[in-house]
Amino acid sequence: MPLLNISRLPVCPECLENIHPVQGKVCSICGERVLSSYAQSDEEGLRRCPVCRRLDRPYERAVAYGSYDGGLRELIHLLKYNGVRPAAKVLGRMLAEAWSGLESSFEDDRVLVIPVPLFKGKRQQRGFNQAQLIAQAALHIDSANGRLQLAPDLLLRTRETHSQIGLTSHQRRENLRGAFAVGRAQEVTGREVLLVDDVYTTGTTVSECAKVLRRAGVAKVWVATVARTLKIASKYLEIEEIDAGEDEGFKVSELQGCKVGT
Repeated sequence: MPLLNISRLPVCPECLENIHPVQGKVCSICGERVLSSYAQSDEEGLRRCPVCRRLDRPYERAVAYGSYDGGLRELIHLLKYNGVRPAAKVLGRMLAEAWSGLESSFEDDRVLVIPVPLFKGKRQQRGFNQAQLIAQAALHIDSANGRLQLAPDLLLRTRETHSQIGLTSHQRRENLRGAFAVGRAQEVTGREVLLVDDVYTTGTTVSECAKVLRRAGVAKVWVATVARTLKIASKYLEIEEIDAGEDEGFKVSELQGCKVGT
């Protein structure tokens, strides 16, 4: 996938070339990397991580393009916190590649693409919803696919929430409880939805959104993100634990050692 020659994007070619899709075996349901002992598929042909073996997710499957670290993390921050909008085009290419792995599972002729919403105050402050910008770019790239229909105003964020940094799993769930609502339930009843966001960290946000959509009558929720925090990282064939915290409020000044311009 060519990422070079993106005009007005203050990123060097070497940094873009070092952004790669997730490598190795991942859970078929949530996208987490799985160790060799869980790498075999079950009777349904699905590979499940230990968590997805124990519980049912409110969505069918979640996919992501790459690991939320290095150049990809910084590229997302360029858009999200520094307002470098050309980054959305590059991230949109990645999102389109990620959701292409789900399309064979869609049953509807028309699938609603719903970006995870921002609270109106945060959106006014930022000037845009990064998930919506990335989804729009992905749909433009995947324009030949007439099955996907952007629906950015069906899912609403009804109240402001605190940063998820440092919260336990229970606190994260409580922080987001009641924060989302479906504006026009009649338009989603019986439909399939592709929920999109920039990053899947612990999965709390997309899970809460999926629960709200299912309660409103959505038949199936699929999840696609540009990046995913992998708790189990396999770099140089070594398994190591990495931080899965949120990064709200981070402002990027460098991209993998490259000076960021404007």
